[in-house]
Amino acid sequence: MQLLKSLARAAGTLALMFTGGCASADADPQVAAAPANHGPALWKLADEDTTIYLFGTVHALPSDVNWYDGHIAAAFEESDELVTEIAMDDQLALTQALTGSAMLADGQNLREMMTPEDRKEYEQAMIDLGLPPGALDPVEPWYAAMNLSVLPLMQAGIDPAAGVDMALTRAGASKRKDALETLEEQVALFDDMPISAQLTFLDATVEAVPEAAKSLRELIDLWVVGDAVGLAAKMNEGLEDPALYQRLLIDRNANWAGWIEHRLAEPGTVFIAVGAGHLAGDGSVQDQLAKRGYKVERVH
Repeated sequence: MQLLKSLARAAGTLALMFTGGCASADADPQVAAAPANHGPALWKLADEDTTIYLFGTVHALPSDVNWYDGHIAAAFEESDELVTEIAMDDQLALTQALTGSAMLADGQNLREMMTPEDRKEYEQAMIDLGLPPGALDPVEPWYAAMNLSVLPLMQAGIDPAAGVDMALTRAGASKRKDALETLEEQVALFDDMPISAQLTFLDATVEAVPEAAKSLRELIDLWVVGDAVGLAAKMNEGLEDPALYQRLLIDRNANWAGWIEHRLAEPGTVFIAVGAGHLAGDGSVQDQLAKRGYKVERVH
């Protein structure tokens, strides 16, 4: 069950990235400045004509969290390219692709797939969140879990529009953009799970709803002071299944390291912003780069 609760947190993070489209078109493109000598962790690697910064993000924040400190601002502003996990500019296309993948086949109904006990708990969670119990009946369990992960955060004032990925995308409007993965690849992490696993995942998410906002605020507290090790441990706790850990973290980190190695062959300064859990702990992006012979340094 602890493993599935960790999956629920992961789904919430993924959903918060997609729902970044909630930001209005005229949202302030600036990011708030943090106090001097204070802020999240930043790393870099470089060769003779290329510098690549690695910055771990949180995909949704309370609007009053200040994180854009001196060394982060300097690295971002000198970079001519912004790279995120998935392309962030066309939020409408992201939302349409996500919901298109999430729909059940005709004649299927989410609540009819549940056991009576799980259905009762699910319906009560929906009511507690101010939703009709049948609001998500047409969607697959993994997508219902994503929604139930996100809604309590938004209701607690943790805003996708204030998330780091969206803030950097707005602030870097004139920069070249690239992405490490496609939307389809990220959705497949959840959509490819068997329905039975998705239903167990949804039930675990329902149980995690009351603590969702508190859990994310604990992560934010670690992130904003640059405690990368503590943050990764908190984000990844419960991923005890070796196959799942390999799928969600290690394989992706290895793929991203390959992307970075390839990008080093081209000149320029690149700012890569990915979920903070990928940049600390065993098997991190930095570990994968070290295996390829590259040295990554923390920027203070």
